[in-house]
Amino acid sequence: MNLDLSNKNAIVCGSSAGIGKASALELAGMGATITLVARNEEKLKAVLSELPTGHGQEHDYMVADFTQPAALKEKLLNVTLQKNYHILINNTGGPKGGAAYAAEVAEFENAFKMHLVCNQILVQSVVPGMELEGYGRIINIISTSVKQPIEGLGVSNTIRGAVANWSKTLSVELGPKGITVNNVLPGFTATDRLTDIVSNAARKMNKTEDEAIAFMKKLVPARRFAQPEEVANAVAFLASPAAGYVNGINLPVDGGRTKSL
Repeated sequence: MNLDLSNKNAIVCGSSAGIGKASALELAGMGATITLVARNEEKLKAVLSELPTGHGQEHDYMVADFTQPAALKEKLLNVTLQKNYHILINNTGGPKGGAAYAAEVAEFENAFKMHLVCNQILVQSVVPGMELEGYGRIINIISTSVKQPIEGLGVSNTIRGAVANWSKTLSVELGPKGITVNNVLPGFTATDRLTDIVSNAARKMNKTEDEAIAFMKKLVPARRFAQPEEVANAVAFLASPAAGYVNGINLPVDGGRTKSL
């Protein structure tokens, strides 16, 4: 099975921590040259120092705030002039929790901008280079909510669903160009985001955080939370030559928690 990413360039968004960081480390270990993307420069520098360079890579990073799409587009213009990219990992932290009905309109607008508009800008920036290189992998790290909405995450459920449909549409449009577009749907994963979810769950259930964790783990057939590296493994496979005929799918990495097919 060909998992070699030597001489491939990858942009990994949200790569200063969590699943994004784990994905960057995995792709670099497979030979890819990584451009890290996140808001916090100090964290990006720290991750940059951890990336494997066994294939002679010279990794870099780009500081970008996804609340400012125009600035993101300008920065991408600069980096894509320097080299073509073969792999794009779209990954952005989820909107705050709460009921959809109670959410302010601005919450939907901001989430749409950060998740879908910025994803669109990223795709339009890298696809011409993918066409020239004859290799393209676009992988969106979303949520299992695109298959089964999650209670208390009204804005996130809405926006994640929009991204999933956008992605499926792109997979049809870009497939003839040799570019695949797929979604990875993490379940409960040990990241900062999960810490917030656990705190909210404990408060709603009037339980301790340990009790909330125990309850949440019982919802998962595997009876545990995922490590970021386990989600990154799925991302890395979809980015590899071995996954060339996998296109337009939603891949849950959730220990079996999602009940739909």
